[in-house]
Amino acid sequence: MTPSIPVVILGAGPAGLGAALRLATRPPFAVTVVERNQLVGGNAGGFDLDGIPVDFGSHRLHPACAPDILADIRAMLGPDLLLRPRHGRIRLRRRWIHFPLRPFDLLARLPPSFMAGVLGDTIKKVAGGRPNGNDTFASVLERGLGRTICHEFYFPYAQKIWGVAPNDLDPTQAQRRVSAGSIGKLVRKALGAATGAKSEHVGRFFYPSGGFRQISEAYYRACVERGVDVRLGCPVKSIEVCAGRVRAVTVGDNEAALHSSFVLATIPLPALVRMVKPSVPDEILCSASALEYRSMLLIYLVLETDRFTEYDAHYFPEADVAITRLSEPKNYGLHQRPNTTVLCAELPCSQRMPIWTTPEAELADIVLRDLETAGLPVRCPVRRVVVRRLSHAYPIYTRDYRIHFDRLDRCVADIDGLVTFGRQGLFAHDNTHHALAMAYAASDCLADEGTFDVARWAIHRRAFESHVVED
Repeated sequence: MTPSIPVVILGAGPAGLGAALRLATRPPFAVTVVERNQLVGGNAGGFDLDGIPVDFGSHRLHPACAPDILADIRAMLGPDLLLRPRHGRIRLRRRWIHFPLRPFDLLARLPPSFMAGVLGDTIKKVAGGRPNGNDTFASVLERGLGRTICHEFYFPYAQKIWGVAPNDLDPTQAQRRVSAGSIGKLVRKALGAATGAKSEHVGRFFYPSGGFRQISEAYYRACVERGVDVRLGCPVKSIEVCAGRVRAVTVGDNEAALHSSFVLATIPLPALVRMVKPSVPDEILCSASALEYRSMLLIYLVLETDRFTEYDAHYFPEADVAITRLSEPKNYGLHQRPNTTVLCAELPCSQRMPIWTTPEAELADIVLRDLETAGLPVRCPVRRVVVRRLSHAYPIYTRDYRIHFDRLDRCVADIDGLVTFGRQGLFAHDNTHHALAMAYAASDCLADEGTFDVARWAIHRRAFESHVVED
């Protein structure tokens, strides 16, 4: 059967490629993927640095991944998909505790005053406050976890990651971003990690031996093998709408038109609505400007040593250290490159801040000072410094974000044939396995006769609202 239903997918991250692959296995669809960058993977991509695969930050494929998606990834990667133990650390009150949390480690390493505070908060919680119509990120977490944990860990960490005071964040930020939002859940997670209860996957994660980007690259190769037209280095200029339905996507510097019955978009939602032609109303454009993303500087230090530490990641909630997380990619994929390792430091910021354009050498000095402050001095030569800048690292759920998101979401829903999904497309705090679940769901809602099951998609969308980020 000759493909007769043209579909254009915007973005070649896991969500876009996942949807493309699912549709490519069905005869009616002719699929084109357009991606402005020269590489696939989006924020889940990466590159090689001095012979070591490195990610754009710290990424893992969590065992919570849906079985059908995990089966597809296993089939594509085979033995390259490793099952690795979580082995990180959190710096809290200038002491290190293991992450995932371990009960004995918590008791042995945290100051008695901290544990006394948690105990007191737990006792107070029995009387407990109740939700109210004026909840915030801060009130939801403090009601669930108590003052000590919130003020010592979650609140300062939130301020660093999102650049917004916890009281100015919507409660959805707590519900979607904090998997252990109560003392009970925190204890259960710690006990589960310590005993390996219920599953061999507890306290472990999947990771490709060639770096996290290998997942997106595997989907990309599978797409190409099945006839998907993947166009890299191809920016989208506009989405042409006629009589309330998508008709074409113009791409590239020559603004070539790709005629399409459906456009599946995984690009940032504000950018998507700005591309619609004829232009959307001014109030929609205002809401597009009101939705905010936190940007991220990724500062890579190539060190002349076999290994910096034994840990895959270090977390820094305290204010005396600017970076939020430090990962060592060599400890994820078990690379054996001698006398070389790479550190990736994450420094959240806004593109409006001067630090966004700070030279590499100065950013490296910030990281080195932070590591010295944290008791992790770099004693070996730094061979090289490389910086990558992510413009859309995290959505920021300000107190009024939902008004603006809903307005943009309705705008897209009112255009037949235009569907938005994925982390960027739904302004969501999600993991890669969540993004792939959205991709599979979106493709399944496209029927072979060329209709889109709106009611079924609405059910999926409600399910997406229950996604909680796996730490």
